[in-house]
Amino acid sequence: MASSVLPSGSQCAAAAAAAVAAAPLGLRLRLLLLLLSAAALIPTGDGQNLFTKDVTVIEGEVATISCQVNKSDDSVIQLLNPNRQTIYFRDFRPLKDSRFQLLNFSSSELKVSLTNVSISDEGRYFCQLYTDPPQESYTTITVLVPPRNLMIDIQKDTAVEGEEIEVNCTAMASKPATTIRWFKGSKELKGKSEVEEWSDMYTVTSQLMLKVHKEDDGVPVICQVEHPAVTGNLQTQRYLEVQYKPQVRIQMTYPLQGLTREGDALELTCDAVGKPQPVMVTWVRVDDEMPQHAVLSGPNLFINNLNKTDNGTYRCEASNVVGKAHSDYMLYVYDTTATTEPAVHGLTQLPNSAEELDSEDLSDSRAGEEGSIRAVDHAVIGGVVAVVVFAMLCLLIILGRYFARHKGTYFTHEAKGADDAADADTAIINAEGGQSNSEEKKEYFI
Repeated sequence: MASSVLPSGSQCAAAAAAAVAAAPLGLRLRLLLLLLSAAALIPTGDGQNLFTKDVTVIEGEVATISCQVNKSDDSVIQLLNPNRQTIYFRDFRPLKDSRFQLLNFSSSELKVSLTNVSISDEGRYFCQLYTDPPQESYTTITVLVPPRNLMIDIQKDTAVEGEEIEVNCTAMASKPATTIRWFKGSKELKGKSEVEEWSDMYTVTSQLMLKVHKEDDGVPVICQVEHPAVTGNLQTQRYLEVQYKPQVRIQMTYPLQGLTREGDALELTCDAVGKPQPVMVTWVRVDDEMPQHAVLSGPNLFINNLNKTDNGTYRCEASNVVGKAHSDYMLYVYDTTATTEPAVHGLTQLPNSAEELDSEDLSDSRAGEEGSIRAVDHAVIGGVVAVVVFAMLCLLIILGRYFARHKGTYFTHEAKGADDAADADTAIINAEGGQSNSEEKKEYFI
């Protein structure tokens, strides 16, 4: 908002004369009468203050201009357009533009609406107060123009996994320039924008370089616009179409318990998924020929009556126009006496090539064999523990019998014959050796 004081009353008279000249013939006489009465009643203007506010409006909507006076004394208020043409003089409209409508007129306010605002309506609108000296204040109307068109363009309709593609989004004819944001699904990405100005309007083009992966297939790329004239989300999107080489996984469908023993049957199924869908799925035995009793039926491998010679690595290979991939299964056939099922049997994985196998995959490939070794180790340890326990029990039994045989009653030489004496004196005599023919005491073991 800005305000100023006109330098002289001559300019005020000139503006009034211009308003009268621009008015229709039917209104000129009435305006002249109003000017004469206003000139006769012009006060000193002491204490009066004219003010207004800037207006921001979206194209096509309604702008409201208000000229307000503090401490009014019924001075004449006038509104002029950027070309200094009178829109309203008091409550009369000399300008032939029906989009301007009077909303309120009083000694302290002149309020006017402008409907269907366009970019050409931008500029300064002047409020004038006929005091001595006259006062003037202006309001600036700013028109916001939302983007008229939002377009997104992808360099290639179908991309290949690992390829970098270019995506462009254009927001045309806006004011001010728009801000463009990029999203891949819910993840925000960063693009590079260029702004082109033409006749106070702006066209913004944003470029996004995107490296696609198989997980991006079917994911939307979203171009979203942020602009002060836009409420909510203004956006457009395109769905990515990404081709990728097969993903291969081997599943054991038989035996159900997962333990392969001699004489049993083995059935493996190869699941291969890619875009486009693989049309060729084959089975091979790595570093050896396929067993003669093996039966191949599309993605299925069936081996009946397993034996030790069937041990090895069996590979499922799949390919499409993008590339090929494989997955391996390591078969280990156990003896018929094996009853312990290993934690992991064989190998089913999703490598794209043999070089992409990591240490974890290699450890999984030996899981079946290691499971068998662990089962044997547990059996050996259990046997050793049983032997040790048995030996300890035998030792305890022998020691017990030994101590039992050395337990009993022992007699000294002084006590010999004491049991056969009739009384105590005789026993003492016998104990001293007075009875030579007495029988010696015998020792008994209990």
